[in-house]
Amino acid sequence: MEAKIKDVEDIDVLYDKSHDVLYISFGKVKKADDSELTGNDVVIRYRKGEIIGVTVLEFSKRATARSLEGVVKTQPLLESST
Repeated sequence: MEAKIKDVEDIDVLYDKSHDVLYISFGKVKKADDSELTGNDVVIRYRKGEIIGVTVLEFSKRATARSLEGVVKTQPLLESST
């Protein structure tokens, strides 16, 4: 499957420190209708067959806090009602 990003400004990166998860969304944030967990704890999120985002579990084990500075927004996410 191929992912095309029309505009790099449409990439949103968020790190949830309390859950140690990095979220990367392509385009406007949309609810996925399918997802795939890879062997290295990365979740690829799909909507209508297109990749809409990537979720990296246990992100701090992969990157140092310093490497996050100025790159991602760091905040806990609100609990979902669904």
